[in-house]
Amino acid sequence: MSISSISAIQSDKNLIVNRYASWLGELAVSALRDEASLTPKPGLVDLHHNGSHEDMNIELMYQSAASLQSTFTQMAQVSYDKCADQSLREQLAWIGRTGEQQMLTVTKGVNTHRGAIWALGLLTGSASMLIREAYRNTEVPYRLKAISAEHIARTASEIAQYPDRYAPVTASHGTQVKHQYGTGGAKDEAQHGFPHVINVGLPALQQARAQGIDELYARLDSLLTIISVLPDTCLLYRGGQQALEQTQKRATVILSQGGTSTTKGWQALLAFDQWMVKHHFSPGGSADLLAATLYIDSILKGITDRTDMESLSKTTGGRM
Repeated sequence: MSISSISAIQSDKNLIVNRYASWLGELAVSALRDEASLTPKPGLVDLHHNGSHEDMNIELMYQSAASLQSTFTQMAQVSYDKCADQSLREQLAWIGRTGEQQMLTVTKGVNTHRGAIWALGLLTGSASMLIREAYRNTEVPYRLKAISAEHIARTASEIAQYPDRYAPVTASHGTQVKHQYGTGGAKDEAQHGFPHVINVGLPALQQARAQGIDELYARLDSLLTIISVLPDTCLLYRGGQQALEQTQKRATVILSQGGTSTTKGWQALLAFDQWMVKHHFSPGGSADLLAATLYIDSILKGITDRTDMESLSKTTGGRM
């Protein structure tokens, strides 16, 4: 093979990596923005109010999300040629911590998206790895469309199994809750393959759409379904076991009334929101997993819809 041929292949590879990495970065930020703007959300920042968060508002959430685009893009870039191992785990962790500092600079110290960096970061790395795997085969469009939500979550789980040996030793809210209540948080969710996304959030979203429910209500029902079953460490930290159980019960009642698209369900959601704010409860873990749900959903939709994916595969001939 000539030097010019090698250079052409490398150029094609860089094109593929950068385009997909940028695309995944954009989708991750869009998922965070879509989660933030979904209204009304019980106890969470939305377009109407700050929820149970006196130090946050919707504009801050948007600014925070935008500050993380380069973080997710870099995660996709470093993962493209890698497999799930200790080295990749720590590369993603380093990029994530750097992104977290950028976020905290923008938000002036407010933790808006730390949990989302963890969840969406792993999913970004996973999706990038699977896209790379598709390019090992000449039938690239077919292989891309064969990527599933379960595959993305499972690969993210494989990455999450490795420890981050350079992580600072700090007592996070999730760690405190785990010690007190024996409940796993974001780390356990990732290591088990995001079950509350794959088995709860996504099915609820897809079922609502299949019933012809408007996208707003479909997303709200997806969030409520997650809230109804997730042992949310944010709720446990703020209000203990009683807060968790009462919140789950109220979410379940709304769903039993037909969900947020019904008059009863909508009125119950508004009352639920007021109750959460009154007690300063916030289902922040559920919000992160809704963002993860929307992110995976957008990746799968993009793989199906984007015509430039097929054109890119033709330019490389499956050589990547």
